[in-house]
This record gives sequence, C-alpha cells and structure tokens, in this order.
Amino acid sequence: MTEQRLFPKPLSEREITPFSSARHAWFWFVRCQTARIEGARVIADASEVVRPCDPDDVYNAVMRLKHDGTLQDRHLQVLEYYGLVEREPDPRDRREGAKYDLWQQALDALETVLIKRGIVELRKDENFHEEDVLVELSGDLSPCGM
Repeated sequence: MTEQRLFPKPLSEREITPFSSARHAWFWFVRCQTARIEGARVIADASEVVRPCDPDDVYNAVMRLKHDGTLQDRHLQVLEYYGLVEREPDPRDRREGAKYDLWQQALDALETVLIKRGIVELRKDENFHEEDVLVELSGDLSPCGM
C-alpha cells in the first residue's frame, strides 16, 4: 500500500471563530451539504465568519462516533431530519420526546469530540436557558414601539 502524503490546509489570515456549540456546528454542516448538493463549492474560510474546520470534519466526527458504537442509526436519522428542517425536536411534543432524547445524546457526544478538536468553544452566553443566568432586557419593550 502506498503511503499517503497529507498537506496541511493553509490557515486563513482572518480571525478564526469556533462554533459555540455542537448544535451550531451541526446546522452549519447540514446547510453546507445542502449547498453542495445544489452545486456550490463550500470552503471553510470563504464566508464572512471563518470556521476552524471544513464541513467534512463535522461529518467525519459523527461517522467516527457511529463507528465506535456511540451513535446508532436512530441517532443519525434524528440528526439528519432535524438538521434538514433546521430545528431541534420539541421535548414538549409527545411525538418528539424520544427524538429529543436521541438528539441530545448525539449532540452531547459530538460536542465532546468537537471541543477536543478545537471546532467548538463553549461560551457563557450560550447558556441563556440556564436558570441561574440572568438576562437583563433594556430599551423600549412595548410591542411595535407603542
């Protein structure tokens, strides 16, 4: 078997912005895949925000988790479907409760991998759903500025 020579990708001159969660990385990956299917050429540093990876890196992380047995086919089906419709399963809907559990399991496993690879960097402001985080609203909060 011949030895494969790998060449590092050139680093962007612009500031690289990691994703704030595996959820954001997953939705980005699905949008990139959709664009590829429609004929676009997707490059990590071609948009306004430079990402620390290519879409294939997110895909490969998911496939490694599948190969290791961490993720099952049902996890992948939930990731694919809700990625394409660009929303999370709603845990309040009894029809989506089990799917939400699979979604969370998959994203928790993926997030661990993506943090280790420097693709995700958790930020405090992403935890606005946490009970102990106080969100202060300011400005005119009346409907339609009335």
